[in-house]
Amino acid sequence: MAIVELTLIGKDGCHLCDDARAVVTGVLAEPQFVEGGHEFTLTEKSILDDDALCERYVEEIPVLLINDRVHNYWRIDADRLRNALREATAV
Repeated sequence: MAIVELTLIGKDGCHLCDDARAVVTGVLAEPQFVEGGHEFTLTEKSILDDDALCERYVEEIPVLLINDRVHNYWRIDADRLRNALREATAV
């Protein structure tokens, strides 16, 4: 079983961050990912709480990392995310 760690970097009051959260949680709630035998974790981090994150990503939020690698920023596409999650769980 693969464990896939997703990290959503953003900040409060960011409408794109809210949209990204909705896409990510929606995709993770799909049966193929809930019942697929793999574990997915989602952690949210705010650029307002971490100077290093702010310096690195302030112009790109929201940013979605999959297993600590940048998957996408600004707008998260559900189909692209599904494909990335399938690739991350292929062993």
